[in-house]
Amino acid sequence: MSAHTKLYEGKAKIIYPTDDPQIFLAVFKDDATAFNAQKRGSIQGKGAINCSISSKLFQELEARGIKTHFIDSPAPNQMRIEAVKILPLEVVVRNIAAGSLCQQTGLALGTVLKQPLVEFYYKNDQLGDPLLTRDRLFLMELATVEQVNKITHLALQINEFLKEFFQQCDITLVDFKLEFGLNSQQELLLADEISPDTCRLWDIAAGNDPNRRVLDKDRFRRDLGNVEDAYQEVLRRVLKAVERE
Repeated sequence: MSAHTKLYEGKAKIIYPTDDPQIFLAVFKDDATAFNAQKRGSIQGKGAINCSISSKLFQELEARGIKTHFIDSPAPNQMRIEAVKILPLEVVVRNIAAGSLCQQTGLALGTVLKQPLVEFYYKNDQLGDPLLTRDRLFLMELATVEQVNKITHLALQINEFLKEFFQQCDITLVDFKLEFGLNSQQELLLADEISPDTCRLWDIAAGNDPNRRVLDKDRFRRDLGNVEDAYQEVLRRVLKAVERE
């Protein structure tokens, strides 16, 4: 790890510079937050688990032609990544109604959407990461029309792969959050992480039991217990699915 001071510390990761200005080191933390960091805690081993899951999924996506910031993983909780400037957008893809979609629309939890829904949120903790219309997004100059169109296309492609991949893990992909960044060549790369922190994942074997099926951060949000076990289980199934390929 570089002796330099950290570049950035978020809720889930610390980003350090390296000797190469084009490469950063992301260190995944065990800290857990929910409700815009109003609820805080720690999930033992979460950093290493999320880093491992993200590393595997980034490699799977790269193999399918989707460019990511992933380079390699020098330690269980560390990821070397291409240096990118993150766009201040959280891109949420939904397959099944849950969370804020239910709260804001009245749709029943578990309603299967006729087609995937891609939503953009302003990545700003002080404002509570509000949902954006496309017009507001462009008004605020958070991304260009071309970037938004490309992100939407990529998000749907990633969704198709992840849905199929998690299906092989006997997991239903309910929804998930993505972030994108621009590298030094102004190329758009998938960044951040894909893990039980950023996805809603339901265990198919648990059927419709609203508590038992949860294999993601909702276990922490909703005080369901067994958070570490759920995260470990996702990692176990992901590794098994990758081995089979």
